[in-house]
Amino acid sequence: MRGLLASSIGVTCAAALALPLTSPALAARPASPAAAGPAAVRQAPAAEALGGTQSLPLAPLASRDRTLAPVAEQGLPRRDVRHFSLVGVIWDDPDAVLNGRVQVRTRAVGTDTWSGWQDLETHNDDAADPGTAERTSGRVHGATAPLWVGDSDGVEVRVRAEADRRTEDTARGSRTATTTAALPTGLRLELVDPGESAPAPTRRETEVTGAAQRGTAGAGAARRAVAPRSAPTAEPAEARAAMDAAAANAGLAGLGATEIPALDRRQTEQELFALRAGELTAQQRVKPYIGPRPRIVTRRGWGADEGLRERKFVYTKKVKAAFVHHTASGNGYRCTQVPSLIRGIYRYHVKSMGWRDIGYNFLVDKCGNIYEGRAGGVAKPVLGAHTLGFNSNSMGIAVLGSYGSKKPPAAVTKAVARLSAWKLGLHGANPKGKTYLKSGGGNLYPKGRKVRLNVISGHRDGFATECPGWQLYRKLGSTRTTAARLQGR
Repeated sequence: MRGLLASSIGVTCAAALALPLTSPALAARPASPAAAGPAAVRQAPAAEALGGTQSLPLAPLASRDRTLAPVAEQGLPRRDVRHFSLVGVIWDDPDAVLNGRVQVRTRAVGTDTWSGWQDLETHNDDAADPGTAERTSGRVHGATAPLWVGDSDGVEVRVRAEADRRTEDTARGSRTATTTAALPTGLRLELVDPGESAPAPTRRETEVTGAAQRGTAGAGAARRAVAPRSAPTAEPAEARAAMDAAAANAGLAGLGATEIPALDRRQTEQELFALRAGELTAQQRVKPYIGPRPRIVTRRGWGADEGLRERKFVYTKKVKAAFVHHTASGNGYRCTQVPSLIRGIYRYHVKSMGWRDIGYNFLVDKCGNIYEGRAGGVAKPVLGAHTLGFNSNSMGIAVLGSYGSKKPPAAVTKAVARLSAWKLGLHGANPKGKTYLKSGGGNLYPKGRKVRLNVISGHRDGFATECPGWQLYRKLGSTRTTAARLQGR
């Protein structure tokens, strides 16, 4: 992997690019699940806004099956807990596999109603490449996929190892022996409260943004209006991180934006020439194959707490391929809840699993809304942690939900096609084509092997997994065709 580390943007420049939490345009969107936009995020006190994680150790359960050893069945009896909305199970060794079944049931806040048992996906194969700083930090854990359960204050969990039955030949004839593998060590239940919002903007951020919005010369004038000496010498780390994340999208959206607006084809081509003027071939300058830029909700738009992630951004060389995922977090969310759902996944990836940031580069909800994932700039080749072995020179698009048996809505496949047509077009990639990626190591391809893949691939094409679910995976052919058409091919 040949990622390039880019230092965070300085406080002085970033101060002029500070963004407020919500915009009138976003707040005005309808709250219906069928509507296109996410709901405005309600302002909350800072202590409430940050959210949190309850991490509870699992213990052996008394099993009715006497053939099971105590280490083969663990869990947590029904209990009252603080509010949470997302649940997962983690363990010590990120390379250990949980061969078994993990089930939870939860109680909705303000009721005595308990859900039925729900399964957590145990093979959560989104991860940073082996040998990278993110993978070898010492903070990384093995984990199930997280499950969205809504606002809850009661939980019960059970984890049961899978029995292995083998037939053996003996001198007296065949016999079947049943053994049960031990569960991974250090099993813990993670209950995630995503919080209400990111911390509210500071007074200085509001003043800077207000001044920029009253001006008529755009972001460039706003940057010139703030002299370097006006920046404080002791800016809170969280505020600096938020400014850096916003500054990474400079030129794509104005100050105060919680979304990057859609562009038409002509505007997108002009943007391509501005972003990559010195890198385009003569053919690309004459006929740039790129889809119109779709609307993208920024990290500020979904309320990311930038103080959670690592400060520096990590980039790879280019984007040659897109890997499509599903989050396996369930389909029981409303599209108005998506900012909260993403904040929950973000916190789970960083605080529970030990990653530097949310793993995916982009996320798509079932209403077709597109969201910025890992920080560093939506138009840049940000190195993610989405497809173990193939994170370099690729991007990860995660569809929020579980699509093993459920068909994805048409809005989902259209959004994935629009996003792919634009982002791959920035790097001259044909959505209907093939490309070669070098494996960083995984369970399908050894480290160093050059693998020929579809430019738009499913997670399962680079790693032995059921992700992105069969019903979503089978739609990738039409997604490739649509994306290529949007590029003008």
